[in-house]
Amino acid sequence: MLDQQIQSLIDDAPNDGVTPGLIKAIAPGLKQLALKLRHEQYYILQSLDSDWLVTTIRNNENIEKRVIYAFPTLQDSFATSSAHFKDQLVALPMPVIHILFQLVALQSIDSIIFLENPAEATTGYEINPQDIRKLIQVQIKPQSLYNQIPPDIA
Repeated sequence: MLDQQIQSLIDDAPNDGVTPGLIKAIAPGLKQLALKLRHEQYYILQSLDSDWLVTTIRNNENIEKRVIYAFPTLQDSFATSSAHFKDQLVALPMPVIHILFQLVALQSIDSIIFLENPAEATTGYEINPQDIRKLIQVQIKPQSLYNQIPPDIA
């Protein structure tokens, strides 16, 4: 199923000569992260304008983080949202590979918390954009080094 999600991401990518190849290059890293998660799709709360709902949380040391929650079920996504915002939000299922790929571009958040157990909003797996970027660098670096070797080196 993860391979189908990756193929779908490639098929839907702009045909700019770069993006499909980039997705293929980072696919092993995305898949590696996705295999650490329990579900193949999660529900993301979004505004009616399709903006993902960002929540600010604070830990015991009073340090704030901006996070997006990925819920295992539709019921869980609305069970945790505020009642007066429910008519302004939708929860859409998204393939886990697509969520991870989107995380690459999200600059204004600290992490996505994947809630793994239905009806339990206290246990999750946190992935931050830096984790994705590190995997991308590892996946792309060998190819970019190969491309920098002059063709007349021999």
